[in-house]
Amino acid sequence: MDKMEVGAEFNPSDTGPVDDGKKNDANIQTQLQEEYLKSLDLAEEGQLVEGTVVQVTDDQVFVDVNLKSEGKIPIAEFAEVPEIGDKVSVILVMKENKRGEVIVSKQKADVKLFWKNLKQAFQEHTPVEGIIEKLVRGGYDLKLGYETHAFLPTSQSDIQKVDKPEKLLGLNAFVYVERLYSDGKQNIVVNRRKWLEEDIERKREAFFEHTPIGGDIIGIVKSYTSFGAFIDLGGFDGLLHLNDMSWGHVNRPKDFVKRGQEIKLKVIRLDPNEKRINLSLKHFTDDPWIHFEDKYHVNDIVKGKVTKITDFGAFIELEEGIEGLAHISEFSWVKKIQKPEDMVSIGAEVKCMILGYDLQAGRVSLGLKQVMANPWTTVHERYPVGTRLARKVVKLTNVGAFIELEEGIDGFLHADDISWTKKVKHPGSELQVGQEIEVIVIALERDNRNIRLGIKQLTEDPWKTFGYAYRQGSFIEGEVSSITDFGIFVKVPGGIEGLIHKTNLPENNEETPDDAIKKYHIGDKVKAVVLEIQPDKQKAAFSIRDYHKKIRREEVSQYMSSDTGDGSTITLGDLLKSKRADDGK
Repeated sequence: MDKMEVGAEFNPSDTGPVDDGKKNDANIQTQLQEEYLKSLDLAEEGQLVEGTVVQVTDDQVFVDVNLKSEGKIPIAEFAEVPEIGDKVSVILVMKENKRGEVIVSKQKADVKLFWKNLKQAFQEHTPVEGIIEKLVRGGYDLKLGYETHAFLPTSQSDIQKVDKPEKLLGLNAFVYVERLYSDGKQNIVVNRRKWLEEDIERKREAFFEHTPIGGDIIGIVKSYTSFGAFIDLGGFDGLLHLNDMSWGHVNRPKDFVKRGQEIKLKVIRLDPNEKRINLSLKHFTDDPWIHFEDKYHVNDIVKGKVTKITDFGAFIELEEGIEGLAHISEFSWVKKIQKPEDMVSIGAEVKCMILGYDLQAGRVSLGLKQVMANPWTTVHERYPVGTRLARKVVKLTNVGAFIELEEGIDGFLHADDISWTKKVKHPGSELQVGQEIEVIVIALERDNRNIRLGIKQLTEDPWKTFGYAYRQGSFIEGEVSSITDFGIFVKVPGGIEGLIHKTNLPENNEETPDDAIKKYHIGDKVKAVVLEIQPDKQKAAFSIRDYHKKIRREEVSQYMSSDTGDGSTITLGDLLKSKRADDGK
């Protein structure tokens, strides 16, 4: 659209006569022509100029750039449809084409402005915006606009390590331009990490400046830790500790908050120097310990729910925020509990007694066994000394066996109380778990919870009988039961075992102890003399050598007191000869 209508070509030398009206029109026309020519002289093709929107159609925008005609711009070059009067920057492509039209380009102007701003951002270290468009080797391709792309290294793409690079695709990102050219060629490198760090720091400083302790804030659960959950407060984190999730005991953060959940929290601690923010859920309600003594008293029997099991006991919640500990020693009157989970399970409802409490520390001591009768109180009535029982072996040790008398109450059978005559080195050689045996109660200490049992006490001590039946010098017969380097053991009537030392094995002077011991085998029948008996120590010593001595002496004595049959008597030489044989001379 021409800004002035010219009927004929303008000729300044034409000075023909005109009337006053025509003269005025000619003057105006001359002035307009002069302004137009002046504007043509000022504007240069390729120059960035500012124009004003004067008309908008369905597909065109007309822009006045102070030339003969308005420039026409396709409406598609505008992100938003402009309004009349809006200012717009364009590139003057041609002052006037063959048809007298002014040619302008908003798109070229936008590109020129874009690069002007990009260079300024690089020089002044200000951020620019782009879209993370695709993955490339070592990082991302970032679209800055107007067919311009930049390289964003993975290491500079985020504050945290990027485990899944694809999650950043399509993201609108603010970045710093760190390089525009390399080796004379366009090679743009940008840094998002640095902008994020500075942005987070700005937000954090604003938070510390404007947020009071006790104030309510909104955050998003970001991640869990063993001690709580981190809450995203807008690029920086606050900590919601386990202890601040509930007045009661919390086992796992995810029982109270879910990852990605938006939650309302109270600020309970701020440390600008350490940049620490502590948050709380529980402070929206009163501390239940304030009202504890109104509800609970020592020796009260209460109900609770098991919330946590440890090696030393179980935590039991009486109500939300009030939790006590039942120590493993308070689980049972009679059972030796090795693992608390053998008695209770998480989530189980149990009865317990309040044994004590500490309001300042927020602690309650609980007992499980106190709600039941103590069977040890009357155990002496059920198992007095001398009671004979048939019970099962439940456990073997190196020194004895535990015999279950009733559930939770065991008696102990020591290895020394298994047999009067046999030296039991390990109870497993005589007993096995699950075996039912007959025992007798030989001792009971109620206060110490100790019941001693015996098997050998079911019969009379054979050592006492043996001591009554035999004296030193008595003849005895037995069977070889074992052979050692120092002698042989002989089992005699009553199951008693006695030792014949190898020095007491030779039957005459010509036989040595080592030769004598070689003659014997297990099961051989032997005759000997009793050398020593110690019933209290269960020891006995025998001698074959003395047995043969005694036999010979008795034979000599018999010879001395009897007639030879031919009228003669035993001579002195015969006696000496017999004595030398006995003495080993």
